[in-house]
Order: sequence, then C-alpha cells, then structure tokens
Amino acid sequence: MPRPVETLKLTPEQRRVAHMAASLLLEYPGPEFATRMPLIESSVAALPEPLAAEFATFLGHARAVSSTALEQEYVATFDLKRKCCLYLSYYAAGDTRRRGTALVAFLEAYRAAGWEFEADELPDFLPAVLEFSARSDSPVAAELIAAHREGLEVLRAALARIDSPYAAVASAVCMSLPEIDVATRERYLTLVNEGPPTETVGLSFLGNLAPYSPTGAPHEEVRA
Repeated sequence: MPRPVETLKLTPEQRRVAHMAASLLLEYPGPEFATRMPLIESSVAALPEPLAAEFATFLGHARAVSSTALEQEYVATFDLKRKCCLYLSYYAAGDTRRRGTALVAFLEAYRAAGWEFEADELPDFLPAVLEFSARSDSPVAAELIAAHREGLEVLRAALARIDSPYAAVASAVCMSLPEIDVATRERYLTLVNEGPPTETVGLSFLGNLAPYSPTGAPHEEVRA
C-alpha cells in the first residue's frame, strides 16, 4: 500500500515557486513548453534538495524525449486513466451529481480571494489551482488545495504505479503541502483502493475547506 510522501517545511516564497513550476509542468506540453523549461529549471534549482530533485527528475525526462512523445505521454496518462485525473473534484465526487456542486465551490473560493476564473478549463483543473496558490496572497488559495490533499495523494500514487515521469511533479506538490491528518490519510487509502465514486456517497468534496463568499475585492484572472 503506498504511503503519503514526507512533507517539507517551506517558506511562502518557496511554496509559490514550487506550485507555479508544477502548474506549468502539468499543463499540456504544447509549443511553448520547450521555451518555458529553462526558466522553470532555474527557479526550482534553489528549492530544498528533495523538492528540487523531484522537479529535476521530470525535467530530465522532458529534455530526453521529443515534444511529440511528451504530448502523447501526457494524453495517455491524464486523459485515458481514471485515477490519473487532473480535475480535483473528481476524486471525491466522481461522475455524480455532486460534481457540479463541487465545481461551484471552487468558483466561490476563487471569488472569495478576489479572483475571477476565466479559462477554457474547469475551475478544479490542478494546474489552475496550483497557479492560484502560487499567485494569490489569500489564505483561501492555500486552503483550497490543502482541502483536496487526499485526491492529490491518489494521483501521485497512481502515477507512481504506472512509473510515469509525472509522478515526480505530483510528489513535489504533495511535499509542499501541510502534513496530512489521520482522517485525510484514511480517505486517501479508501480512494486508492476503490477509486473515485461512481454514485453519490458521503465523502465530503470540500474536505476541511470552510464555505466562502465573494469579497468584492478587485478580480484577477486565473489561467488554466
């Protein structure tokens, strides 16, 4: 049975760098990906060694394969495998009616921090949530991603199980988050065993995230 990764004590700036790097690396590796890599490599090199090593593992792989191969690998990993989904609400709500409510909660969290989500992706898309965490000073951003820690651990474990290079990026994200409690670990183990729900169950899609309403602060745009 896979165990959650050890977490690291990071400064707010280190966490921002890690989350922004992970956001860029977990997006589809389109034409701009190669030009972004040098900047990502230089930014993550200053992170604590265990974290920098995870990013270096993935970046080394990305440099070793062709852009076409990396694109194909991305699609095969994230579009075709149920437990490797990049949409966070899927791990707790699955393909159920509760998924819609979960997505609304993500939008409310963005607005509570003074952001407006304007992107082609759904608001629970992991790269968008990571960018939100990296760029927002609001505690809502940190609480939003931390509330979905069990889903992130399931994603990491699933990627590791298929020996995907993306497992290193998922591990880096999990390392950057607060240590998980017993209840979160139990939910994680359940999800690892059973996968996302296919019908409505009693698992909270918000974890420990409190409800928020818009603050009326000036809005910024979240990319996805």
